[in-house]
Amino acid sequence: MGKVLEARGLVKAYRRTTAVDGVDLTLDAGERVALLGPNGAGKTTTLLMLLGAVLPDQGTVEVLGHPLPAERSRAMEGVGFAAGYLPLPERLRVREVLGVFANLYGIASPGPLIDRALERFGIAELGKAMATELSSGQRTLVGIVKATLHRPQLLVLDEPTASLDPDIADQVRRGVERLCVETGAALLVTSHNMTDVERVCERVVFLAAGKVVADGTPAEVARRFGKGDLEQVFLHLAGREEE
Repeated sequence: MGKVLEARGLVKAYRRTTAVDGVDLTLDAGERVALLGPNGAGKTTTLLMLLGAVLPDQGTVEVLGHPLPAERSRAMEGVGFAAGYLPLPERLRVREVLGVFANLYGIASPGPLIDRALERFGIAELGKAMATELSSGQRTLVGIVKATLHRPQLLVLDEPTASLDPDIADQVRRGVERLCVETGAALLVTSHNMTDVERVCERVVFLAAGKVVADGTPAEVARRFGKGDLEQVFLHLAGREEE
């Protein structure tokens, strides 16, 4: 399998703070990887560099074989990105919202594809709802559906289940798993929900103080730190372990 993402030696500094300090990260086709770490670890800055939204001070990024930033437009054609904080057009119905983005993706006759995408995440009944009527969890689900319409080779999700009720978070997790199985898409996700990570991802990369401190399966990483699970690893790196 080829690589869908390859980042080498990423460095990014803001004034006197080095947010990312020599990060290497690769994803193979179809691989599901979580980028983890406590607040201030460098996750968001790393993610933005991987998407070409922020330029690194040092290092290189290739997405689907295209170097950033030189070939960013080509690279992003095969990438889907979703985050709960991204807004949706509010004066449209959900199917209309998805139709607009399908047109932007260059998808002809998107109706059946939209139907399948809504069904995949268990929200077919929301197709006729106005965007203004959606709960925060429903908005998150629609945002992920939007990001998957063009069958991306790489799906990037930033805190997809943050602040969601357990039932909606489960819909997100199940829908993402179905998508990856059906399309072979690779997944890169940031999350503070270690249960979600352990269920969905086969590999985790932990950041601390801008550096990669662990890279392996959830079980391997937990053993490396002498912990029982990822939750305990997270608390250890955040300095919040119980005495």
